[in-house]
Amino acid sequence: MIIAQTGISSAEKNLAPYLNAGSFKGSIADAKAKVQSSLETAGFEVIGSYNPENKSNLSVLVYTNNTLKGVCIQAKNRAALAAALKVAFIKKGDIVEVSMVNPEYLFNAYFQDNFDKFSGQLTQVANKAKKAVQIFNTALKGFGGNLELDDVREYQYMWGMEEFTDPVELNEFSSFEVGVAKIEKNLAAGKGHTVKVYELKFAKAKIAVFGVGMYDKEAGEPFFLPIIGEEHVAAMPYEIILVGNKATILHGRYRIALSWPELTMGTFTKIMSTPGDIETTLKALTE
Repeated sequence: MIIAQTGISSAEKNLAPYLNAGSFKGSIADAKAKVQSSLETAGFEVIGSYNPENKSNLSVLVYTNNTLKGVCIQAKNRAALAAALKVAFIKKGDIVEVSMVNPEYLFNAYFQDNFDKFSGQLTQVANKAKKAVQIFNTALKGFGGNLELDDVREYQYMWGMEEFTDPVELNEFSSFEVGVAKIEKNLAAGKGHTVKVYELKFAKAKIAVFGVGMYDKEAGEPFFLPIIGEEHVAAMPYEIILVGNKATILHGRYRIALSWPELTMGTFTKIMSTPGDIETTLKALTE
């Protein structure tokens, strides 16, 4: 269902996971350059970019700002996963379709009830981000689902499945610094057909987030994204978060479902192996 998302706040009842930011006639490179320039003018920093599935017609830009990073660290509880916002570009013929993760959706999912404590700063970041991406003369419109606020904050695809509070532990290191060095080394080597898209490191708080592209044709993005829908590619890349000396990921049955909330059970069963495949791939980066 498509719903208007021009000025939604947490006081309203429904949220969509993505916002359609319009289309651009030309190349992905030109569209990205325009969006990046607009984001930087608005005070954001672009921290990464890559081609999901290693496809030239798909691209994602990752950005953040100091306000968002500061709030994420204050909130703790792995809220640092919300510090990276994303814009997607999909080339169809001579048109590039532009979309973005809806910041309020992501913030409410990852901050949960803590969102209310930081709502002023988070809403300010969200509004700035939407205004910066909305440069193609179109109203931002939500797509990809229509969830009530409480359902976003307590998201479960169905009863019994994992929630935000049920992370998968990948590894425990002797120290935060050892963990960072190990993950960085494995990503630099492209272990498991992976690529580092971005890294956010908060040394004083001993928190680091790594955005990881997964290019394995049988177990990574080339397998599962075409099945569940490339229109939601702004959800990528997947993340490892290191807090102290423990590296975890969000469980695939939560992380994928949160980003594709309209998936039917029939489609979900077609990627039944994917949560385990993601865990295996990302765990290897910590070993």
